[in-house]
Amino acid sequence: MTITIKDVADAAGVSTATVSRALRGLPNVDAGTRERIERIAADLDYVISPSASRLASGRTGSIAVITPHVARWYFATVLSGVESVLQSAGIDLLLMSVSSSDGQHRLPPAPRLRRRVDGALVIALSPEDPQLHDVLALGLPTSLIGLTMPGVPSVTIDDVLAGRMAAQHLINLGHERIGVITGASVGAPFTAPNDRYLGFEAAMSDAGLEIDPRLAHHGYFTMTGGEQAMTALLTQRHPPTAVFAMSDEMAFGALRAMRSHGLQPGEDISIVGIDGHDMSELLDLSTVAQPVVDLGRSAAEALLLQLKDPGTGTPHEEIRMPTRLIVRGSTRPRSA
Repeated sequence: MTITIKDVADAAGVSTATVSRALRGLPNVDAGTRERIERIAADLDYVISPSASRLASGRTGSIAVITPHVARWYFATVLSGVESVLQSAGIDLLLMSVSSSDGQHRLPPAPRLRRRVDGALVIALSPEDPQLHDVLALGLPTSLIGLTMPGVPSVTIDDVLAGRMAAQHLINLGHERIGVITGASVGAPFTAPNDRYLGFEAAMSDAGLEIDPRLAHHGYFTMTGGEQAMTALLTQRHPPTAVFAMSDEMAFGALRAMRSHGLQPGEDISIVGIDGHDMSELLDLSTVAQPVVDLGRSAAEALLLQLKDPGTGTPHEEIRMPTRLIVRGSTRPRSA
């Protein structure tokens, strides 16, 4: 026989409303009464219905995660951090991808969010993206990952600094003719490509080195793109002695291109990436590592803080997570 809230109320001699408040931890319930209700509920093996609890509180118990990609390593790893926090809080995750595999935009997320979620977490959209502005216009508690906007909590790394660190590492090794595999062309759906290039540009300028535009090729943040970009660099009349790839996945493709040309990473051409991908150690790739899982965790925690009490917290807070250079065999001093 299914035990109902009325059964608990009858056994405790109170109303069903009092049982509901007691078991959901709400105020205005005498401590002794709450303890008696909890004991009776446990004896009867009664558990309050999650759907009923959500209905009574006006909450859906769900959070929307809006992202331009799902399968790529960075986004999937961020999601794992988000999911670990939401799962511990008993909150469901509604995943919405705003771009399809062929690059065409899907249906905008904002119309699908109304009355379906309690908040939104947005990963790496451009601050100018109209879809982002439509989501913010809903007035839901929102956290951002990989971008910043005034008045919205965000968790990021300093992409300019990361690009500078990668380039400076190659410069410190004595390299002067440095190629770069950029993330994407103008109109990229997130800000990292431009910021990382600014860091690369600044390091080269500070060292008094010129940037050869022929040594810059787009890799589109994929291994295939990285391989194609590296092939284009290697077929230059005067190829670079070192290459900065704006992501580890593009660097993996570049390593494959180097080996297909009979070149040894580090010995013939140095290469450094950004991310700290799980495979970077196995492939002996130097990288500027970022705490990707922690980005997701911190953003989810910031969102939960808003949900717990919208009047508290730091709604303008921007959390900057640290990056660190990990040097491996793919980068070595320039040969004489």
